[in-house]
Amino acid sequence: MERCIYLILLPLGGAFIIAALNAVVKSAKLRNIISDILANLVTLAAAGIALASFGIKGSYSVGAWPPPFGINLVADGFSTLMLATVNTIAFCATLYSVNYMDQYTSKRHYYSLFLLMLAGMNGVLLSGDFFNMFVFIEIASISSYALVGFGTEAEELEASFKYMVMGGIASAFMLLAVAMLYSSFGVLNMADIARAIAVSPRATTLKFPLFLFIIAFAIKGAIIPFHAWLPDAHPSAPAPVSAMLSGVLIKTLGIYAMTRIIMNIFAADVTGLAPLGIISIIIGMPLALGQTDIKRLLAYSSISQVGYIVLGLGLGTPLGIFGALFHLINHSIFKSLLFLNSGAVAYRLGTRELNDMGGLNKVMPITGGTSFIASLSIAGIPPFNGFFSKLIIILACVKAGHTGFALWAVAGSILTLSSFMKVQKLAFFGEIAEQHKKIKEAPLLMSVSVVILAVLCIASSFLLLPGLRNITLQPAVDALLAGAEYAKIIK
Repeated sequence: MERCIYLILLPLGGAFIIAALNAVVKSAKLRNIISDILANLVTLAAAGIALASFGIKGSYSVGAWPPPFGINLVADGFSTLMLATVNTIAFCATLYSVNYMDQYTSKRHYYSLFLLMLAGMNGVLLSGDFFNMFVFIEIASISSYALVGFGTEAEELEASFKYMVMGGIASAFMLLAVAMLYSSFGVLNMADIARAIAVSPRATTLKFPLFLFIIAFAIKGAIIPFHAWLPDAHPSAPAPVSAMLSGVLIKTLGIYAMTRIIMNIFAADVTGLAPLGIISIIIGMPLALGQTDIKRLLAYSSISQVGYIVLGLGLGTPLGIFGALFHLINHSIFKSLLFLNSGAVAYRLGTRELNDMGGLNKVMPITGGTSFIASLSIAGIPPFNGFFSKLIIILACVKAGHTGFALWAVAGSILTLSSFMKVQKLAFFGEIAEQHKKIKEAPLLMSVSVVILAVLCIASSFLLLPGLRNITLQPAVDALLAGAEYAKIIK
């Protein structure tokens, strides 16, 4: 368990070291090279530690101060699954950034903010008390606000401001909920509060802070009707940041935090989330289908895909939760890949408009091929990963007696296929414009990053095999189904 603290310390230390390079390295070119190397070493090391942490279950008291007095880090099957996902996507994003971020003015500031965002997400996944979870959420959120507006153009700054306002509202709700819990129980340690809630005669007074938490995390997770910030923020951010926002940030600050608190702290009924999931599926994909800006289309589709995750969790059954967590992992992979593909196209063509593309498979075969794999994955076409996770969620709906939910989920998948076949037709197939015939494939490291993610779109399907399932997905499902038993992890 002690090694998990390095998932916070490594990116946190890397962020400050890279930020300080200006004081000791005078050459801007050398600063960029050092920043590239340090950032990728940090994310590679973090990904290695996270992948090696599957199966870890326990707690760690920072500075040997026992809970509830000190900072307490807690790991179980759910948090280790999320840590592996977040840090793997982060490594692919920083690898991609080596070439992609050359078009911006300050790589070291970018990498510092990126690593702070990563440290914040890892901190959220490991936090064992409400206040430190809030602090890490703010670290990740504030860094992401700055990264959305990193290009400093009017569109980016407007999107960043809107995102910051919505994020600030969510933070206020969360802080108020934390304050109410502290006033009721006198502690902020999650395990202690879970134990107290289990025997509390004042259960009715806990409904309001739980409601505040749900609203706060629904905003962070861009669940309809709290999604207004996402369609602007995701397209405006640099491509690797968009991949992080859609791939892992909204799931860490939204889905993970919400599910952890509802199921493991309050041990409350989650079935009220299922209708929110269906609404997100129904509304998100038609909005995506009408877009011609490729990144805006991907942003709206994220709303719909998060709906599948929320639907599975909202069923509250072992099969539903299994499907939801599997889809969470799969969506992190193929949506990150799609955003990186869109960034590669915009990098070469200078546009995100689908109507200005066409025939790019002829000049960008790696980008086109990996984008095709990701499109089939998100649409739920076998044998790609998205097919299996969506199928499990649909079967879980039928098994739970919610045939209507299952039909809406199928309809959403058909609309998803329509949207991404539109992307393939307009961007990669058909005749190539004369001015694009001399376009080259994306630079090497950008291509390597998308190939890694494309391979994972196929490889992650094998997580269903019993040997892999029992060390990855099943411990996460068991952790959520254990409810308030979460408190027993902390000695």
